[in-house]
Amino acid sequence: MSNIGTVGVYYTAGGLARYQVEVSHPNLNKYQLFKGDDRGVVEARARAKGAEWDEQWAKRATIEAKRHQREAAAKDVESKKRLAAEQTSEAVAALEALDGILAGTLGVNDAIDWESLKDTSPYPVPQPKKAPAPPAPVQAPAPPEPVRIDVRYKPKMGLLDYISGMRRQARLAEAEQLFNADHAGWVQSMEQLRQQHLVNTMAHTAKLKQDEEDHAKAVESWHRDEAEYLAQQAEENAAIDKRRAEYVAADPEAIADYCGMVLDNSAYPDCFPQDYELEYNPSNKILVVDYQLPSPDQLPTTAEVKYVASKDDFAVKTVSDRQLNQTYDAVLYQAALRTCHELFEADVIEALASVNFNGWVKSVDRATGQTTESCVLSIQVKREEFMGLDLSLVDPKACFKKLKGVCAAKLHSLTPVAPLLTMSREDSRFVSSYAVADTLTEGDNLAAMDWEDFEHLIRELFEEEFASAGAEVKVTQASRDGGVDAVIFNPDPIHGGKTVVQAKRYTNTVGVSAVRDLYGTVMNEGANKGILVTTSDFGPDAYAFANGKPLVLLSGGNLLHLLVNHGHKARIDLQEAKLLAGEANG
Repeated sequence: MSNIGTVGVYYTAGGLARYQVEVSHPNLNKYQLFKGDDRGVVEARARAKGAEWDEQWAKRATIEAKRHQREAAAKDVESKKRLAAEQTSEAVAALEALDGILAGTLGVNDAIDWESLKDTSPYPVPQPKKAPAPPAPVQAPAPPEPVRIDVRYKPKMGLLDYISGMRRQARLAEAEQLFNADHAGWVQSMEQLRQQHLVNTMAHTAKLKQDEEDHAKAVESWHRDEAEYLAQQAEENAAIDKRRAEYVAADPEAIADYCGMVLDNSAYPDCFPQDYELEYNPSNKILVVDYQLPSPDQLPTTAEVKYVASKDDFAVKTVSDRQLNQTYDAVLYQAALRTCHELFEADVIEALASVNFNGWVKSVDRATGQTTESCVLSIQVKREEFMGLDLSLVDPKACFKKLKGVCAAKLHSLTPVAPLLTMSREDSRFVSSYAVADTLTEGDNLAAMDWEDFEHLIRELFEEEFASAGAEVKVTQASRDGGVDAVIFNPDPIHGGKTVVQAKRYTNTVGVSAVRDLYGTVMNEGANKGILVTTSDFGPDAYAFANGKPLVLLSGGNLLHLLVNHGHKARIDLQEAKLLAGEANG
């Protein structure tokens, strides 16, 4: 059974409330953290994922139970051969599912059907019904009324009674007395029966009234519960409508949530962790996806099952290491292309200019026995380029390479690669204290500071970043640097060399021209690498141009993360900087 945690609330540095909830399934060894700024949407996504995992586990448990049943039922040789054939078919189907990871999504409309997310089910508890009315009381049957002609009341006369008149009168009197006593008893019994029937009738009437009142209260309570259920349902459905409106209006948080729902809907084989993190940058419309991929030992390996009659046992044939490695590499290439395809196809408002997919794998380092996590492939693709592909005909590896994705030659080696674009873990644009030239104080907006102070800040920051590695940082003079704000000389014989640094205190997205200029500077300087750092961010064309070149692009978020690593504090507020610049120009 899935464990869905309680919704937690945290606040950004700007004071905005954000919600998060953890979902896990111990039996499936799955975990996912859902975040967002709409509590209802976060809860709905968490419930949907929990239900999905519960269904997976139930399916797996059913399959396992049937397997045990088949094994228990297999008594003779022929039935055991049939069992082996069934298990082989299941193993082949599992391997074929891996081959069809990319193809399996091409016929699916990945756009979110918002209406299908709504719960329109009626209140599941049936309305209380009236209890069957108890039968009306029936008066007990009356005993027979004594009559004088009854033999019981005839005087019993002896011979003397006939002779003596006095004795005869005594016998007659005794008979009369007996009759009168019995008749009086009968009258009393009749009265008791009548009284008891009256009591029973009154109790029956009271029971009917009580049952009616109890039923009325139960129905009233049911209506209250139904109204509460429908109100909650309407509130959740309204939250979905609100989120849809926010998505259509290109709200960044809503876009990230939408992309998360798209990936939640993607059906993969059970061996996939299907855990991910998303970050959407509205300034350049780039979505960064850090996606958890399976390790090689998580893939199914059974190729065939045979029954060996001579041993009365089942022999399992596994795929070869070579085949497993080929399958693993193909699976990862397909997953990268599939994720990009699903996100672009579902992007009905064209909020995504580019998608940057970073594939991460958790595995055990055989040399140390420690669990490691590495990015093993990374690709960044632009919408127009990717949507022009016919994925039904491409070779996934060749397509990945054509799109300039980066990875080791053999993915199954789990050789780490540097992501083309990393996710900014420090969201809010606020970090620890930093002072530049004894003038920068806590709370200063880097995007609004004097441009010479900003360049000097960048130079000082890289002095701190590289000095500890034995590198020498030479700072150029402001306004006389020929496009270079700092030069880093690293003596390391393998990773060292000359790196040029440029600083751009911008409030708008940095275009590809600035990156081209940096590349030209790197060539002119004979440098090994160029670093371009800005207070804003870079457009898709800028990232695309830098891909495969010795260039590092550091956005405002990266800059603040670098600052916090050195124990400094500052902030970046582009809107505030634009307003201040407008007032100054006015």
